[in-house]
Amino acid sequence: MENDQLKKIVEGALLAAGRSLDIGHLQQLFDIDQVPEKDQLLAVIDDIDAECSDRGFELKRTGSGYRIQVRQELSPWINRLWEEKPKKYSRALLETLALIAYRQPLTRGDIEEVRGVSVSSEIIKTLLEREWIRAVGHRDVPGRPALYATTREFLDYFSLSSLDQLPPLNDIRDIDDINPSLTLDMSARKQSDKEVGDASVAAAETEEAGVGSRPDDNDNIEINSPSSDWQH
Repeated sequence: MENDQLKKIVEGALLAAGRSLDIGHLQQLFDIDQVPEKDQLLAVIDDIDAECSDRGFELKRTGSGYRIQVRQELSPWINRLWEEKPKKYSRALLETLALIAYRQPLTRGDIEEVRGVSVSSEIIKTLLEREWIRAVGHRDVPGRPALYATTREFLDYFSLSSLDQLPPLNDIRDIDDINPSLTLDMSARKQSDKEVGDASVAAAETEEAGVGSRPDDNDNIEINSPSSDWQH
């Protein structure tokens, strides 16, 4: 198949999917005798990425593959398409999520030891329901507490292709420094809450690092809900 035709098919699929597609998903679009090679698809994706350079949307690589989304800098205008206010998450929840992202896998007790306060069951429940974390095993100690790690849904939501894209911990002194890196605008995605469970989870990656000072748990930080995100 000619590259021009292949590019149109890939571009159309990314526009229509409303979620990230990996190379395997793209290859499934073709009859068995017409399946393009991985290298050919990657070359086409690079072409699409280059053509988006001066457009209002971009090709973004995430933990689950590739998607086309509105550029984040356009969010002040695109966000006006929706009337609902973005969800708010407490500093305690964001701090818990950051700890899991940077030091995974770890237990609820590990989080409490670092933060110096107990972790609300509602925080863990919320993160599990959002499918930003999952239990990947149990520590072999009395009570066998669950070990938590982030998922591909976490990477997809925050437009990350891997945990390596998180800011270095030695550059972070406060959760307020982490929040801008985790916050995405409504215009970034169109993936709804019910679609979150469709992607497979990432393998847990352990990193030996800590986090900075602990803010007041009662303060709230805004993170926009993906249920109202818009993807081109």
